[in-house]
Amino acid sequence: MYSYIKGTIVALYSDSIVLDNQGIGYLVYVSNPYQFEKNKEYTVYIFQSITENDMRLYGFKTSEQKDLFLMLIKVKGIGPKSAIAIIAAGETKDIIQAIEDSNVKFLRSFPGIGPKAASQIILDLKGKFNGVERLESSFSISPSYQEAVEVLIALGYKELEAEKAMKQISEENLDTNGYVKKALALMTLNK
Repeated sequence: MYSYIKGTIVALYSDSIVLDNQGIGYLVYVSNPYQFEKNKEYTVYIFQSITENDMRLYGFKTSEQKDLFLMLIKVKGIGPKSAIAIIAAGETKDIIQAIEDSNVKFLRSFPGIGPKAASQIILDLKGKFNGVERLESSFSISPSYQEAVEVLIALGYKELEAEKAMKQISEENLDTNGYVKKALALMTLNK
């Protein structure tokens, strides 16, 4: 099972990207391939789907998108293709807000989601987002910021813990080491 793959985008297709990591090209299905730039390095959060006839990697630019995707595919009648279409058509925070507000009309606006599926999404997921802080915001995540999150995860911290600490220092413009030191200090104080 993969959590993320860090590599260079070598090809963009209408529904997927090819992510090169150490000479291996991973075909990754994404919500919007044009949010990536060819020949740039990215950390792509991965979900591996294995069925009887197919194996696919689904990729996300943020861990929040992946978290939402994982919640959506737990809903009866929503598979990976429907979940990725929902994420492609809306902002993560707006989708979560629509679920929390029981906004069936908004959810029905997504491709392949009828009234029954929209109601099922609300029934299964409403209230599951309470207390979950989302990192998605207006600021652009720098490579050193993202690397610091990865270092914290490698040190054994949970992804949500690392992102929560990093969110508190996100406005500062630091290098990777600076972010890691400040985040570790924050997490140590909060224990």
